[in-house]
Amino acid sequence: MSTPMRPRHNGPREGGPGGGKKRYVRKKFCRFCAEKELQLDYKNVYMIKQFISERGKIVPRRISGTCASHQRKLTVELKKARVVALVPFTATQVR
Repeated sequence: MSTPMRPRHNGPREGGPGGGKKRYVRKKFCRFCAEKELQLDYKNVYMIKQFISERGKIVPRRISGTCASHQRKLTVELKKARVVALVPFTATQVR
């Protein structure tokens, strides 16, 4: 006997068959636009590390919440920091 297949849904549903509650998603904002005194600089390693995943990849805009212009500047500064060896290119390999 095979089990009946359930329909797939993308994201939360607003009622209807099967119920489901709508999740509250906080509005993301660009912290560089909100705080004008924050400056992007490749030498500020502590700030740049917040925009790198644990695997060493650059966190995308949809997750970090930065605007398009600041995301482009952040990418350039992060790549400069990688070349100068302030930030690693990849995570250390763990076995």
